[in-house]
Amino acid sequence: MAAAAAVPRASSSKTESYVDTKRRDDVRQANIIAARAVADAVRTSLGPKGMDKMIASANGEVIITNDGATILNKMEVIQPAAKMLVDLSRSQDAAAGDGTTTVVVLAGSLLKRSLSLLSAGVHPTAVSDALHRLSIRAVDVLHGMAIPLDLSNRDALVKSAATSLNSKVVSQYSSLLAPLAVDAVLSVVDPAQPDIVDLRDVKIVKKLGGTVDDTELIKGLVFDKKVSHSAGGPTRVENAKIAVIQFQISPPKTDIEQSIVVSDYTQMDRILREERNYILGMVKKIKATGCNVLLIQKSILRDAVTDLSLHYLAKAKILVVKDVERDEIEFITKTLNCLPIANIEHFREDKLGFASCVEEVSIGDGKIVKITGIKDMGRTTTVLVRGSNQLVLDEAERSLHDALCVVRCLVNKKFLIAGGGAPEIEMSRQLGAWAKELQGMESYCIKEFAEALEVVPYTLAENAGLNSIAIVTELRNRHAQGEINAGINVRKGQITNILEENIVQPLLVSTSAITLAAECVRMILKIDDIVTVR
Repeated sequence: MAAAAAVPRASSSKTESYVDTKRRDDVRQANIIAARAVADAVRTSLGPKGMDKMIASANGEVIITNDGATILNKMEVIQPAAKMLVDLSRSQDAAAGDGTTTVVVLAGSLLKRSLSLLSAGVHPTAVSDALHRLSIRAVDVLHGMAIPLDLSNRDALVKSAATSLNSKVVSQYSSLLAPLAVDAVLSVVDPAQPDIVDLRDVKIVKKLGGTVDDTELIKGLVFDKKVSHSAGGPTRVENAKIAVIQFQISPPKTDIEQSIVVSDYTQMDRILREERNYILGMVKKIKATGCNVLLIQKSILRDAVTDLSLHYLAKAKILVVKDVERDEIEFITKTLNCLPIANIEHFREDKLGFASCVEEVSIGDGKIVKITGIKDMGRTTTVLVRGSNQLVLDEAERSLHDALCVVRCLVNKKFLIAGGGAPEIEMSRQLGAWAKELQGMESYCIKEFAEALEVVPYTLAENAGLNSIAIVTELRNRHAQGEINAGINVRKGQITNILEENIVQPLLVSTSAITLAAECVRMILKIDDIVTVR
């Protein structure tokens, strides 16, 4: 190779010098092949008949999932270009929440076509510019197919959430989880800002036991822990006044590390008496405000509560939930419409939250604390997810998260689009027609990429065990006759009008999938060398 690179120069300066591009082509090819390998790994899990992946980690943890983002997140990807596909699915998860497998499969297919264009001698910049134009045009095509949606139309929202759940492991429960996801999101939408949904306002609590059928939406708060029983305090309180405290009800410690040596018993008694009086004083202050439920934040400095303080609190008939996590405090105070109290001196009645009932409920193999009937409740909601084993439970949570994201997309961008491979074929058809109007290299590139979009219906048919070539050809034919919403009905194994089958998805999922996939592929194409730095 070195000999080939050093071709002797002729005396005339007009002679073309030989430039070796082999390394650049090799790097590009290696990147594209590695990224396609990742795309092929998740390709089989696309669609309602897609397979699930079992991910076993080194520490013996097993996850069964169908969610593209989860699969890729857990995969140990070393090749830098392949890592870009993992990031691609992650960004689709952040932007739309659903369609994480679709976006990776699309990118894989676009890369395959790019490789054939590059090997035909097209310059990478030409390919990447064509892809950019194509993605802008494709989004326009999608907008042309979209159906506007009104948020008061709950049916349509449920249908799109159900479509998202159909490809998951827990698909048989979609009739229960889809309405639940819709109600959860609609209950946290703020009328002042109707386009913004913060999914942190929907808290998902997982509890082992029962089946997914027992999953419920709770208007109120749920803690996945028990009430402190050690001193026989109450486990149910009606007309509760709830305080969220961030200080400790235990004897104070000194600020520096030291030990006190006590020489005789009278001093020891005095210390114990002081300790009792200190705690009793605190409990009296708490009781004076009429507070009868305490939520105590976990403390790292010293014990948040001691046996002695629990005993006094139980005597005062105050229900105690301890070890509340730091990051839950914001959600709790928002729900209860109260303020967290950081010091005993600031303990006033106006900082308390009010609820009609706080009780401990036995569920499955454990217990939970339920707070219901909250007065002036903030715009939050809690979903209690149940499952017969940990794998089902985790997958139910992930699927529910996807369904919540789908409803959030619809709140952000109120348009629906058909599912079942219909938008991809329609894009492919219209972009192919557009390519014929263009001239030169661009037309050739766009024609290739338009065909690449057919990978989604092709894969849907393939995963369902249908004859994919016959199905996609028939689908193209139906779209050419003007049936925009014809798509693959995987359950019947034939092509039907997808909208009548209620298979719909948010417009945002499809548009962000195509723009993100195109962006990622353009980035991979622009790389012509990998430099390792120590």
